[in-house]
Amino acid sequence: MATPAIQAPPQFVTPPGQPDIGYTPDHETYLSRVRRRQETETLEKTLPPGFPPRLESELVWDGNNLAEHYDWDYKITEEDLGEIEAALEHFKNLNQPLGYINQGTFPLSNLHETLRGISKEIHTGHGFKVIRGVPVTKHTREENIIIYAGIASHIAPIRGRQDHQHDGKPADVVLAHIKDLTADVDASSIGAPAYTAEKQVFHTDVGDIIALFALGEAAEGGQSYLSSSWKVYNELATLRPDLIRTLAEPWPYDEFGKADKPYTSRPLLYHQPATATDPERLIIQYARRHFTGYWGLPRSADIPPITEAQAEALDALHFTAEKYAAALDFRQGDIQFVNNLSIFHARAGFRDSADKQRHLVRLWLRDPEHSWKTPDALQSRWDRLYERVTPEQTVFPLEPRIRSPSKGGETLTSGPAQAAQAAQASATY
Repeated sequence: MATPAIQAPPQFVTPPGQPDIGYTPDHETYLSRVRRRQETETLEKTLPPGFPPRLESELVWDGNNLAEHYDWDYKITEEDLGEIEAALEHFKNLNQPLGYINQGTFPLSNLHETLRGISKEIHTGHGFKVIRGVPVTKHTREENIIIYAGIASHIAPIRGRQDHQHDGKPADVVLAHIKDLTADVDASSIGAPAYTAEKQVFHTDVGDIIALFALGEAAEGGQSYLSSSWKVYNELATLRPDLIRTLAEPWPYDEFGKADKPYTSRPLLYHQPATATDPERLIIQYARRHFTGYWGLPRSADIPPITEAQAEALDALHFTAEKYAAALDFRQGDIQFVNNLSIFHARAGFRDSADKQRHLVRLWLRDPEHSWKTPDALQSRWDRLYERVTPEQTVFPLEPRIRSPSKGGETLTSGPAQAAQAAQASATY
């Protein structure tokens, strides 16, 4: 059986005033912009007030040599597997909806302490860990998702909302599928690279922790890349303090057609000074597509363009992160847990075949015991994720579909539900 041909991405016109920058970074364009700005502008030589010249922490690492002193794998043991299988049967015997999966309904009395240690490592250590060895092929799709959510509940018990609707009805959708859907849907309906086989550039998601579970591997490619945003900060603070200033200033963040708020204005970079209870922290939170557009969601023409300085800063983040990234092969049965507040992630392009298809499922999580303070400018976004998610309304979709916030320019339904659908479709997560 032949692999379906990959659709070409839709073509769209760059909005007036927008710099020459696309979703996929171009190194020559980046270097040209660096030279032009250094030759024609007077660039700031100092950091914003209070920002540190350098961060010191285990969260600062170079992926080129990280494996020499940090083992990010936790391999599930036979004893662990026995406990996981018993927890699965325990939950199934309760006959409860999946929204009720938690530490009590998925008990792991021995593995629990190990998983709590992983949460501490994610928040205060190197920022990520990979659990390997979930026996995917032994279980149904629903059983795999129960195991995934059950294990995750011991690391971070709060699940975030990734969509407000399911099958046209209000719901707290907490699971998203990351899979190439270009053979099944029109390219114009895709507004995020999660649903293609293309390279995904360095970015962050929303929320505290990203969990990704590999149900299937690609025939070729699809490597996962992680990079310390604190390492990136240190390099830019030393070499280009003007870009740190740019990142700490408000940016026009595209809301892609939300009627009452076409764009929001907020920084990408947040500094949190040390307090009596918390160490000094730095948070970079952004997704490049909200400043460049992507496929079926082009950059809106009726909002302010980004500046040349902001265009350079976007590329500087990507290429510096790429320089210091750690490469992780995603194998079937892996669960990757990542601190979304201190680590960028990216993905290599990949190729699926008839019998090997890359298929991940994602949770956005929070652990109240170890959680970081959310910056004020991000609080409303975090509230949309974590507030008022109820077990009764929780949905774990078993099949891939494009989330409402990532859908491209397709026609919305008419009638009384149109306004609500429009708001849901454009809500930013």
